[in-house]
This record gives sequence, structure tokens and C-alpha cells, in this order.
Amino acid sequence: MASPQAQEGKVKSVLSGDTLILQNKAKQERTLSLAFINAPRLQQDEPCSFESRDFIRKLCVGKVIHFKVLYSIPQKVGGSSREYGTVMLQGGQTLPDLIVQEGWAKLRDDAERKAESPAAAELLERLQALEAHAKADEKGVWSSKPKSIDNLRELPDPKAFVEEHKSQAVDAIVERVLSGDRLICRLLVSPTQHVQTTVLVAGLKAPSTARTNPSDGSSQAAEPYGNEAQAFVEERLLQRGVQVRVLGVSPNNLLVGEVRHPVGNIAEFLLKEGYARCVDHHSTWLGGEMGKLRQAERQAKEQQKGVFKSHVTPRAGGGSESEATVSRVFSADTLFIRNKAGTERRINLSSVRQPKPSDPKQSPFSAEAKEFLRKRLIGKHVKVTIDGKRPATEGYDEREMATVSQNNKNVALMLVENGYASVIRHRMDDQDRSPLYDELLAAEEAAQKDGKGMWNQKAPKPLNYVDYSESLEKAKRQLTLLRNQKRVPAIVDFVKSGSRFTVLVPRENAKLTFVLGGIRAPRSARGPNDAAEPFGQEAHDFAVRRCMQRDVEIDVEDTDKTGGFIGTLYVNRESFAKVLVEEGLASVHAYSAEKSGNANELFQAEQKAKEGRKNMWQDWDPSQDAEEDGEELADTATNGADGVNGDAEAKPRERNYKDVTVTFVDPTNARLKLQMLGGGTSNLGSLMKDFASFHISPSNNQPLPSPPKAGDIVSAKFSEDGVWYRARVRRNDRENKKAELVYIDYGNSETQPWSSLRPLDQSRFGTQKLKPQAVDAVLSFLQFPTSTEYLADAVAFINEVVLDRSLVANIDFTDSKDNGLLYVTLMDPQQAASLDQSLNAEVVSEGLAMVPRKLKAWERGATDVLKGLREKEGAAKEARRGMWEYGDLTED
Repeated sequence: MASPQAQEGKVKSVLSGDTLILQNKAKQERTLSLAFINAPRLQQDEPCSFESRDFIRKLCVGKVIHFKVLYSIPQKVGGSSREYGTVMLQGGQTLPDLIVQEGWAKLRDDAERKAESPAAAELLERLQALEAHAKADEKGVWSSKPKSIDNLRELPDPKAFVEEHKSQAVDAIVERVLSGDRLICRLLVSPTQHVQTTVLVAGLKAPSTARTNPSDGSSQAAEPYGNEAQAFVEERLLQRGVQVRVLGVSPNNLLVGEVRHPVGNIAEFLLKEGYARCVDHHSTWLGGEMGKLRQAERQAKEQQKGVFKSHVTPRAGGGSESEATVSRVFSADTLFIRNKAGTERRINLSSVRQPKPSDPKQSPFSAEAKEFLRKRLIGKHVKVTIDGKRPATEGYDEREMATVSQNNKNVALMLVENGYASVIRHRMDDQDRSPLYDELLAAEEAAQKDGKGMWNQKAPKPLNYVDYSESLEKAKRQLTLLRNQKRVPAIVDFVKSGSRFTVLVPRENAKLTFVLGGIRAPRSARGPNDAAEPFGQEAHDFAVRRCMQRDVEIDVEDTDKTGGFIGTLYVNRESFAKVLVEEGLASVHAYSAEKSGNANELFQAEQKAKEGRKNMWQDWDPSQDAEEDGEELADTATNGADGVNGDAEAKPRERNYKDVTVTFVDPTNARLKLQMLGGGTSNLGSLMKDFASFHISPSNNQPLPSPPKAGDIVSAKFSEDGVWYRARVRRNDRENKKAELVYIDYGNSETQPWSSLRPLDQSRFGTQKLKPQAVDAVLSFLQFPTSTEYLADAVAFINEVVLDRSLVANIDFTDSKDNGLLYVTLMDPQQAASLDQSLNAEVVSEGLAMVPRKLKAWERGATDVLKGLREKEGAAKEARRGMWEYGDLTED
């Protein structure tokens, strides 16, 4: 009998230790059984069946071998014959010799009847010798104590299995490939425990393969590329050793896992070829790995592979990154941004949604979520990438979906991490999504697990602001409380015009209409049919840009007739009224500016705007100032004691002498604190002696029973001399537990910790017993320089001349509208007979102050004094003293 011819094939799979499935180059399959042997049946889980099959699997699967068919046996069913033969491996080893030698198969009982050829007889003789040695060595099936493997073919509780092995990489063998995304795997849980079950490949959905319905025999055709996907996975994974990272359970109770070949994640390779699509269902389980899968899918789309053959990549809505400033936070998922050119537009954060107003569990968190975003973004520079556009639909305008980052932090991710936004579940074909979509899903799951934000079962306490500007009566009730506090933290909730705002004061639960004092901004249009005053809209827009939703501070001074609160609003610690005037978008209202004490600052800002010809001053003519000054004098002449207007004849200045001592000179504005010598100071001396004795007693050395409030009168030890004085709390630093104090009998101030303050016995030392002895005063006829350097020189000069001296003050005018502020001329007691020889004149002579260009009515009555002061001012200018060292600063 002729020797059989050797053939070539590739081992697709191994059914058991004695049977192989081979493929030729045309992918045609044939079954080859190894001659003369029987191996344990794997399907029946016979002892040693797994080890027997695995021995051959590791040697052959996926490799090209040479084989010879020695004989065939006709089958009872189907009419075909089963082929038996030998296999030569690439390393020169042969089967069935090797498996018999290792004891993983036995010789068939009828082997001798099939050994008809000399080659077959020689093979059988060799196998008999090998089997005898394996028996003697108790190898494989001949072992007296064979290892038992428990192979579980159906999981009774997949969820419990996942809980036990969650995220663990379990060694496995792919037994069958049902489709591109569905495998039957033998999970090698332990050396003696195996589980054979269906595993869904995480992160993708592959087209289905052709199927036959077992109930009626009907067939269903494969989806496009379904068979190709199956073949792709089969070629790479069938009967290969893999690792399955168990992630979860599908709705059909099937295991979901990440399947890794030593080369990499099969899902990524499948997606790159276009044989599957990404799905979001497993994103939270895969975490960062999902991003790689989406990138693989994107690559297949760009190359139009597989299921994406006809795919057309949509034009990006923007794509490139741009910089902008957040001008307004509309809600937790909607922002208004302004680019460098000043153009504002509305954007929505990609893939996230604010707490739903319609959901009773989420809606209470809407305000908190919006505030979370406002605190972090308003007025800040951000980077914006447009991910796509949502077309206009009924009830909604067109919306731009964008990724926004601030300081390299994704804003949407911050919201979701803190439970202030949920993640939108996109349709499979919806590409207008965040590039961090999978991270968002993972963050949402973590926030839900930790009960953060709107996932907390306990709803936040609602913020109910009381509108104190609702009526004048309510405003006046709140005025006293707010006026006694300085730099009150607030939030600009709405900008009504350039100088009128709605502000929220969280610590007081107060909502106020707030009006900037000391200025007048042109009125903006109040509706589509209303016309704005010139530069009114510009002032309004400027205020929106600088103030809208910003954290600010306010000082309240008074109320207007409609319940609005008048005062100073600070943005970034700078008076916004001053900023508005500097931009030429408001003018100074002289009367209210002087009343507020900010006149010098505002007039200087206005002059700067005029000289820069900014906005409303673009046509300013300096020659008109003199006429305008005259009109202003007429308006402000009512500051006089008897209320006559500026057109009336000015009265000569009265002589009202008082013995005084100067206790403090304010370095910020050169204002004075005076003590009137006489009964008051005598009583103060007695009070201070009693005060010192009171504090010597240990029983009186108790701290304040509670934190002080602005306006409280307390006892404080002055840091420089260690003496106890009466002091009023000007403002509190609650974070550091400190208070800014004003010593009411001397006028100086400092900051002390609350722990250093002591309660004041009001019956013995209160202001009812002795009123505060420090009186506010300013030097008459003088305007001090705004330059910090020259102002410091002026204050130093005054301190040198007046401190620790008894002086005579002529009370030139008492401003009843400014808490009784005194305008005084200070003189040496030896020269009190002449008002021309005064400290005021000395300050002018030194070039440390000037005569104001705008005079009050009572000042214009002192023509003789003004003449003398102007002569001294002229001499100081010529000598280039003080503020005149670089020439006349008042010249146009």
C-alpha cells in the first residue's frame, strides 16, 4: 500500500486530546482525529479531559501543521467518513506519539485492525511502547490519583460571581465565538474550579451573525459585517488563552467583561476595523479604557471601514480652542461668555444637565448648583471648545454645546463630581458630546454612591431673601443695621443701570436695591420703546461687564425715596463709582459726594476722564469749567448755616473761639479729631482714673460673653501704651476673630483680637455717662493733595505742629448734614487775635495744601482770609515747595 501524501493545514481548534479542526488557505474546514488513540471526552467532562485537550491546544491552535491521513471510518449518520492520521508540528514533534508519551490518551481497542500498512504498523508498535512507559510512570490518565476539575457550565447567580470577582483579571480560554461581541469562555477561577459561560465584550456592540431559530427552524440573515466580525475574533481568540476582567452583569444576566489577549484588548482591535460600534452602557465600568475604544471607533469612521463604510464625518461646530471670560452664569449648565472683542454669546456645557426643575428631589439643589458655578467662574478666563450645535426646536433656540475648562479643570466634570449636574444619555449616533463623556459617567456614579449634591437624600435649606427695598418703611428699618457695618459682603444679582443694582447680602438674608452715592450715571433705556440718555446704554453695559454676579462689598450711607439703599459699592476692593466716573460714564454729584466723604476721589476721577476726553466728556472744553463751577456753587450754597443760595451776598465769617487739643490726624485724608478743653476733658480725666482702677480688679478681667457687633462700645487696651480706653467696634473680621476699633475719646484706631476686649460697664463708663470726647474736624479753606506722598508729608507736618499742644480753634462752620463735622481754623493761643496767623496758613505756605477751586458759600464770605491764603499759595508755588515741586499741577 502506498504511503499517504503529506498535506498542510492550520489548526483552528482542538475538540479533545485526539481531535483537531483544520483549515486550508480557502478557509475550508476538516476534522482530523489522531490515529489509534482515544482521549477523555471534554464534552462529558471526563477525568483528565481538560488536561488532555489543553496539552494539544497549547501545541497546535493557530499554527500551521503537516498531516497524513492513515485510514478512514465511515460514519453511521451523514454518510461521510471520519479521517484518522498523524500530525507533524513545526518543531518536528509528532502526534499522536507525544500525547501518548505524556499519558493523556490511551490506545484504541481496535488499533491493531487498522494498522494495515507498514507505516501504520510501525506507528502502532511505537505507540504501544510509549503507552507502556506512561503506564509505568503513572502519567496523565494512568495516574493513581488523577486531579479532579469541577467545571460549572451554568452560573446559578451571575451577580454574586461578579461581586466576588469584580475587576479581577481571570485567566480564561475562549471556547466559542458566537459573534464579534459574544464569547463562550472557560474561566479558570482556580486550578480545580472552572466556569464555562457566555461573556459579553465590554464597551461595544457588533453586528449579529446568521442565526437559526431552534423552535421553527427559520433562519435569520447576518447583519452587514456580522460574519466578518465573528471571523475576525475567531481567528485571534478561539481557544486562545486570554484574561477576562469581570465588570458586571447585563440586563439578561450575562457576564460583561474586558477580554484581553496578550497583544491587547480585542474590543479596541475590533473597533479599529469597523466591525463594531461603541456603546455607553459599560462606560462607567471601563473608566479611562473607554476613551481608547472611542478613539479606535473614531479612527474607523475617518477611514470609512466596516460598518462605517458610508460614514460622513460631520463638520465640527468649532473644534478649535478659544479663550473667553465668563460674563454670566445662567444656570448650572448654561453660561454666557465674552470673547476678547467683547462679543457675548450663550453656550451649554456638553453632556451635562443641571438639577431638573421638574424633579422634586433634584430641584431644591438648582440654586446651590448655580452658586457653585458662579463662585468659581464669574469674571474668570476660561478655555472653550465647541463640540457641536443643537438645532432650534419648539420652545428652544439653537444651542452651542461646549467643553469649558478653567485652570486646566473641566467645568462639567467639576459639577458632576460634586453632584451638581447629571450626565445626559446620548443616542448612539449623537456625536455632540463631551470628549470626557466616559469620565463624566464615572464621576456621576461616584457622586451618586457618595450621596453628593443632588444625590443627597437631604434637601438643602432654601435661601429666602427678604426684599428690604420693597418699601421705604422696610428700608429704613434695615438702614441702621447696615449703616453700622463697613464693607458688607454682597453679590450683584442684577444690574438695573450704570449706577443702580440689585444686590444680595447672604449673611443678612437681605435683597436690596443699591444706588451708587456721589455720582449720576446717564439713564439707559427701560424698554424697547424708551430712548436712553447719551452714554446711558454704555454705562449700563460697562456695569454689567464689571459687576454682574460678582462678589462685592458695600457701605450703606442712606436710603432714597423709593427704598433704595445709597452708598459705595466695591468691586475688587475698588469703588465702582470712581471707576465709572474715570471711564467718563458718570458725573460727580457734588452735594452727595461731599456728604459721603468721597468728593476728592470722585472729582479727581472726573478730571481724569475729562482730560482723557472719555465718553460723555469727548467734547469737553476746559474753558467751560469756570461757568460750571458757578452753577455748582449756586446748587451747593445751602450748605451754609442759614440756607441762603449762592446768588445771595456772602456773610462775613463769625468768630467762635474754643480751646482745643488735637488727639489724632487721619493719615488717609488729614481730617482731625479734637477734644474741647473744659468740663468734658476734666470729666474724662476722672473717668480714666476710675477706668484704670476698674480694670485692676481680676473680677473685671472677663472676656466678652459673645462676639462683638459693629457699633458696640467696649473696653480695649491700646497696644502702644497698655492703657484701657473706651472703644467702638467699627467692623468685624469673623474669620480671624478680630475687630477694628475706634477709640471714641481720642479718635485713633487699631485692630485687636476679640479675646483682648472686655465688656464695658455702661452705667459707670458708657456714652450716657460721658459722651465721646473726640470730635470730627477739618481744616477750613484747605484742599489736600491726592498724591499719597504729599498727603503723608502734610499729615506729618500737622502732627509735628499740633500734637500735645493746647490750641485755639475758630469754629468756622458746623455741617449738620455730616454728623456735625466742624470746619476749623487752628491757632496758637498767643496769636488767636488774628485769623491770618494760623496753622491752616502754615500748611499752605509749606506747599502741603491748596485753596479749593470750588468754594462753599460760607467760605466765600471770608474774602480777607482767602486773599491771604492765595498769596501764601502763590509764594509756595514760586519756591517749588511741597506739592508744587514740579510746577503748578492745576494748570490745564
